[in-house]
Amino acid sequence: MIKKTLYFGNPAYLSLRKEQLVIRFPEVEKDVSLPESFKQKVEVTKPIEDIGVVVLDNKRITLTSGLLEALLENTCAVITCNEKSMPMGLLLPLYGNTTQNERFRKQLDASVPLKKQLWQQTVRAKINNQATVLSVCTGAEVKCMRVWADDVRSGDVDNVEARAAAYYWKNLFPRIDGFTRD
Repeated sequence: MIKKTLYFGNPAYLSLRKEQLVIRFPEVEKDVSLPESFKQKVEVTKPIEDIGVVVLDNKRITLTSGLLEALLENTCAVITCNEKSMPMGLLLPLYGNTTQNERFRKQLDASVPLKKQLWQQTVRAKINNQATVLSVCTGAEVKCMRVWADDVRSGDVDNVEARAAAYYWKNLFPRIDGFTRD
């Protein structure tokens, strides 16, 4: 079964009850303009065994220790984000997750050529994704980015990623603060 990813970007109280993640929203509970019948229905529960990843993207999220333990026992990853919504930390179980340990071991033991080939694939995908975003959002010319993606060599020794990133950002935001970027 595919496990769910839960993203929390607003203040929330997260706890555990009967092997269920209990989600409550303090802003809704404290809002006097909302009817009590509505407030009573906003508590949401999710089965712990259905959760694969929890992303915490707000400084006003409260979790119980029991919930964290239950998430980790069910091999759920907990990711915390900073004020810019960038991942800052990753909490994984230390034991009992043989699959994750095997993945870490294989990544550590991978040969240098394999790591370089994987990096090549990652950079190619990144450049192609940036080209698609530019094309859809701005209508900018992206043929050069497609060519660059095809030209990425193992390990990106020519640093094509940097060239593509510069082109991407220049064309995604051509004007900043009233000044034209050259």
